[in-house]
Amino acid sequence: MLPKKNRIKKKKDFEVIFRGAVKPSQSFKNNLFILKTVKNNLGINRFGFIVSLKVSKKATIRNKIRRRLVEAVGAETKNIKLGTDLILIALSGIEKKDFSIIKEALKSALIKTGLLIKN
Repeated sequence: MLPKKNRIKKKKDFEVIFRGAVKPSQSFKNNLFILKTVKNNLGINRFGFIVSLKVSKKATIRNKIRRRLVEAVGAETKNIKLGTDLILIALSGIEKKDFSIIKEALKSALIKTGLLIKN
């Protein structure tokens, strides 16, 4: 689970990221999710997750997808450059994928956006 300070929960914060009001946002899309990023001035990374009804009508499945995304992000948090807000928007079809595939897709998305610090 992500610490409270690393979560984006408020609608206002989501809107700022989607509009790119503060700074222009950067997007990356693959067949599992859309990753939107924008720099913040907080010195920490914050994460938001969106799993809509289009992915699944069942809340249990949507929550399972959200938990998988949180766990995948949690595994990479130490390797992500500080000072960024990230939103992961799940796309239809992610519910059928294995966790390891989701984790690798996230890692490749972070590499392509230039947010992952290489060890």
